[in-house]
Amino acid sequence: MESTVVRCAEGHVFTAASFPMQQAERLGPGRLMRCPRCARLRSVVPVSAGVLQKQ
Repeated sequence: MESTVVRCAEGHVFTAASFPMQQAERLGPGRLMRCPRCARLRSVVPVSAGVLQKQ
């Protein structure tokens, strides 16, 4: 299973084992997932590799 690097609405970056409906572009890039850092349901979006290298 492929991991996806995501960022929650609070700015926490983490990996998600599955990012549901990633290919469904009509729904937009955001999904609702539980952030392991703040333990709340947050809107998360995938993070591109270019953004990670700048940090």
